Parts: sequence; structure tokens; C-alpha cells
Amino acid sequence: MNYHMLEQAIGHTFADIALLDLAMTHPSYALAHKCKDNQRLEFLGDAVLEICVSRVLYHKFPKLREGQLTRKRAALVCEANLARAARRLNLGGFLKLDKGEEIVGGRENPSILADTMEAVIAAVYLDAGMDKAAALVDLAMDGYECEQADRDAKSALQEYLQALGEETPTYEIIGQDGPPHARVFTARVLRADGTQLGTGVGPRKQRAEEAAAKMARESLGQSVN
Repeated sequence: MNYHMLEQAIGHTFADIALLDLAMTHPSYALAHKCKDNQRLEFLGDAVLEICVSRVLYHKFPKLREGQLTRKRAALVCEANLARAARRLNLGGFLKLDKGEEIVGGRENPSILADTMEAVIAAVYLDAGMDKAAALVDLAMDGYECEQADRDAKSALQEYLQALGEETPTYEIIGQDGPPHARVFTARVLRADGTQLGTGVGPRKQRAEEAAAKMARESLGQSVN
């Protein structure tokens, strides 16, 4: 595949184009073609993304406390915001998917796009170092503002319960299904007294917990907009 237009979009020309090709290889394609997938890059990209965003927020908002910075970071690196970044860069158009994933709309799947965004960040980091990766993160974060403002679902739920005088809720992973390349986790969120508030599913434990928090907010009558 010719990645010239993608390299232009992300602002980096690869010395090792195989890294970008790996970043665009979804596990479904890798399983069908018996090759490596982008999951290891996704793992690394998640960490690179977090340190890059943390560094920017630390300097951009010198008066914010740790909890406020944590909420801003969570909102910026959430699945929805990363998927929007991936769409702006047209990562979906270059994804390598199997036919089944293609048919069900994998190129527009927010989870797949978010994971791919992280994988591309890792690929740039391995190819050219932290400064180049940080430049891509800056591009992806689009001014470090997002539609979710400062409130991800877990933080919003915690604040809501604390305002009621309750303790911080806890999360448990209560199940996982699917093949290794398409694992789905189920999480639940509990009040301090053990009462279940909601459950959720996602391709990662963190995203399953976010879904559980969102359901909990809905069950409590709290706006999730």
C-alpha cells in the first residue's frame, strides 16, 4: 500500500515504512493473513500519548490541581476524541481489515479508529523519537479542546456521588469474551455499600469501565451529554 498521503496527513515521512504498515494492520487482517497486528504498537502508543498530553496540560494550565489535570487528560485521550482525530487524519481509509470487519463498518468503528490512532503515535515514536511523536499528538489533540470538556464518565460519576456524600465507586471486570484479536470485556461499577450501579462492555478494561460509568449516570438520572 502507498502511504504517501497518510504520511503527509500525519506530518511525518517514515524512515522505516514497515512501522506505519504495522500500525495500520488490524488484528482481524493479521489473523486472516497470518502476520503481525498493531496491538503491541497500540499498547506503546497509549503510554506515549498519555505522557505527551500530560506534559502539555502541565505547562498550559499552571493553576490547575492534579485532579483537574487528570480529568482534562481523560477527556482528551478518551475513545471518542481519539476516533475524531483518526477521522480528521483519514486513518480509516488506510486500515488493513479482513472482509468481515470491512462489511460491518470497521473503518468507521470508533474503537478501531482510536486504537489505530494510538498505534500510529507509537510508530512515529519508534521511527523518530518523542519530539516527532509529540508533534503528532499535538495535531491529533487539535488545540487540546474536546467536546467532552473536562468530564469523562468515570470522573463525572465520582463527582456526582461525592456531592451526595458517598465514597468513590469501585469497578470490577466480571467477564471477557471473544477471540484474542477481538476481546470484549464486561465491567460493573459498585457503590461503596456494594450496590451495583451499572455495567458496560468494551474492547479494553478501561473502556468497559467507562461504559459502566455511563450506564450508572443514566440510571441515576444524570445527564451524559
